Amino acid sequence: MFISASEDKSGLLEQIEAKIAKATMIPRTHGEAFNVLRYEIGQRYHSHYDAFNPAEYGPQKSQRVASFLLYLSDVEEGGETMFPFENGLNMDVNYDFRKCIGLKVKPRKGDGLLFYSLFPNGTIDPLSLHGSCPVIKGEKWVATKWVRNQEQEEED
Repeated sequence: MFISASEDKSGLLEQIEAKIAKATMIPRTHGEAFNVLRYEIGQRYHSHYDAFNPAEYGPQKSQRVASFLLYLSDVEEGGETMFPFENGLNMDVNYDFRKCIGLKVKPRKGDGLLFYSLFPNGTIDPLSLHGSCPVIKGEKWVATKWVRNQEQEEED
């Protein structure tokens, strides 16, 4: 599900957005709504890029520059966010996008993970390839905030 700060009457999402804007030095108005996901046992997210390759997706009005993952739960086992190409490793043409390899970040409730998808020249950083390892025990809840290079129109 998607939820925007304007839908949150508590003001907490607005505070989180302000912290993300401060960390990225990109205005809050450049952020998409939070994308909240739940992973149950065996569920995962295959490796992918958050930025849109124009060769695959066509020209974009704006591009995803950064991703901020907010972990909403602890996971007993598995569910790590992984970066298979950490430090340029595993970058051969035979990489299996289903594998859970490379740098792994264990989800801990309340932790945030910020990474950038683009180089300053606007091209996709190949090291930003990431995914979610399967949950082995427990459940994983995460909220993702994608930050773009241009102001986003608020959905009503």
